[in-house]
Amino acid sequence: MLPTSQVDVEETARICTLPRYKRAQVLTQHFWNRYYLEYISDLQRRNKWKRNSEEELRVGDLLVVKDNRLPPNRWLLGRISRVHPGRDGITRVADVTTASGVLGRAYNRLCLLPTSWN
Repeated sequence: MLPTSQVDVEETARICTLPRYKRAQVLTQHFWNRYYLEYISDLQRRNKWKRNSEEELRVGDLLVVKDNRLPPNRWLLGRISRVHPGRDGITRVADVTTASGVLGRAYNRLCLLPTSWN
């Protein structure tokens, strides 16, 4: 037979599991909301009227492919395999090679990942 103090601890642990799980879910959701709103938005900063050659898509760039149907932790990672500049010379579409194949995506759906800290 178990001492009463050990029974109380086991029973308390069983009772507190659901609120702890709900709290973990709330914290996880809060993390992904902040990740989406702050980090991903920061990766997509663009100058509206000024064309900056440093921010253009280049073959070989590493990126995240945004997908509104999936949570951010399920977004695909890929590399640009080909860019499609428009008539005005500005790149708006790129072919992205991912683990599941090649996708054609618009520039506003691609989040370039920093490759250096400089």
